[in-house]
Amino acid sequence: MEQENLWDADAARRYDSPGTGMFAPEVLGPTVDRLAEIAGDGAALEFAVGTGRVAVPLAERGVPVAGIELSWPMVDRLRTKADEATIPVVIGDMTTSTAPGEYTLVYLVYNTISNLLTQAEQVECFRNAARHLTSGGRFVIELWVPELRKLPPGQAAVVWNSEAGYIGLDTYDVLNQHVVSHHFRFDETRRAQLSRSPHRYIWPAELDLMAQLAGFELESRHADWTGAEFTAESRSHVSVYRYRPDH
Repeated sequence: MEQENLWDADAARRYDSPGTGMFAPEVLGPTVDRLAEIAGDGAALEFAVGTGRVAVPLAERGVPVAGIELSWPMVDRLRTKADEATIPVVIGDMTTSTAPGEYTLVYLVYNTISNLLTQAEQVECFRNAARHLTSGGRFVIELWVPELRKLPPGQAAVVWNSEAGYIGLDTYDVLNQHVVSHHFRFDETRRAQLSRSPHRYIWPAELDLMAQLAGFELESRHADWTGAEFTAESRSHVSVYRYRPDH
């Protein structure tokens, strides 16, 4: 399950769900509001920009936005919404690829840092964000919290979503800190469609140490984009790291 193979033309076609799921106004609106606030008068760079779910409305808010993206098919979808002049994109890996210019904001949303399957790659992602930021700029990460507390002894899977026509479950490899997300989509027939994606899960404290290694300090952490308090029961977090290379 290499990332280049996961995000193919078929995945790109299925990715957008306008008005629902992660494209729902109550999800996307607070995300764009917060990122626009953090960017201020500067420019923003999105790692794994994808089809432009966040980049397009952020650019429409007047924030200059660029992207780095591994998948050509995802960028092809983006190009149906915004041209290269509006949202320039560098095709490449978010751990090593560089975009021209300097930015007050680099952001990586919807758990995508966990698509990097080694700790070393995840640290390099922070270092690549640092390469693009002005001093005092922010790196914002949206990430899920591993749900190991739901795993009883001897069980390796957690169902994290079950609704009409869809079941999502994660299988954990706790020795290697890996998880595979399985997405089952079905209708009234006997057939179901399965898609899977591998991840390396990261604890918040581990993420903070990765940030420290790259010259960042944690500025804030909330349970969502609206600023809800992050607690032991939170299923995800939005963490804002400030780049302080002289500290």
